[in-house]
Amino acid sequence: MTPGPGGPSRSFAEALAEGVVLLDGGLSNQLAAQGCDLSGELWSARLLADGPEQIEAAHTAYVEAGAQVLITAGYQAGFEAFARRGIGREEAAGLFARSVELARRAAGAVDRDVWVAASVGPYGAVRADGSEYRGRYGLTVRELERFHRPRIEALAAAGPDVLALETVPDVDEARALLRVAGECGLPVWLSYTVAGGRTRAGQPLDEAFALARGNDQVVAAGANCCDPADAEGAVRAAVEATGRPAVIYPNSGERWDARTGAWSGPPTYDPSLAGAWRRAGAGLIGGCCRVGPDTIAELAAARERDAL
Repeated sequence: MTPGPGGPSRSFAEALAEGVVLLDGGLSNQLAAQGCDLSGELWSARLLADGPEQIEAAHTAYVEAGAQVLITAGYQAGFEAFARRGIGREEAAGLFARSVELARRAAGAVDRDVWVAASVGPYGAVRADGSEYRGRYGLTVRELERFHRPRIEALAAAGPDVLALETVPDVDEARALLRVAGECGLPVWLSYTVAGGRTRAGQPLDEAFALARGNDQVVAAGANCCDPADAEGAVRAAVEATGRPAVIYPNSGERWDARTGAWSGPPTYDPSLAGAWRRAGAGLIGGCCRVGPDTIAELAAARERDAL
């Protein structure tokens, strides 16, 4: 797909073929650092309606840090969740489009190519109950397709460069997402959330990544929202299963305690690990929750030194 007016000069797939592409970090932690209230089931997506300037500012912080890909703010957004806030379908579709527009505006603030990845979070994220870290929702693949189709259609209509099918906990949901994404024609990356060499639902990674084998729409497969210790193994499994570059963007390594509503433990995300991820076959490297612009700037500096 050729980027639209105001977009990058090269397609996302062309950039990935030329070398490692640097993703941004966690959007929510940057919004929190800007003083935003992220309470409520919509999480950062609430600001699409209530504070779009804050989302654009967060994206801009990552662009200035050196990120080449901005992931949009729609991860925890769904038509049903918007409806519970009294937002109708037409307005909700406009908010999905706004998520792409805000990232595109921030990308346009620098004189270099920056791509926009439309976030398509899992069903569990929209439920806002942590079930994206368990999977196995009790829904069929067809039911998951029906849930994801309107979201993907709304995002695709806004013209992102790629769809980020991210934080996917199990193979059934990945299958549903790939089927629906296949209807829109945009390139996608498929990113599971993993632990201990398996998906969060417990499936072996070779089985999970095999879904992307031979699917030309999938430009990369890998993992996100995982412990940095699980990153290299996930990259190797993805490359072996698909024969394509991997995508990897772990969390900081801190642990979220749902009981206390706080993070605990030391951060273990070390930018120096990214070299090993690259050697294992990663083509898209960044960070997820609690990985901020400073860390992305370190990765960008390493890329400039040809250390990535």
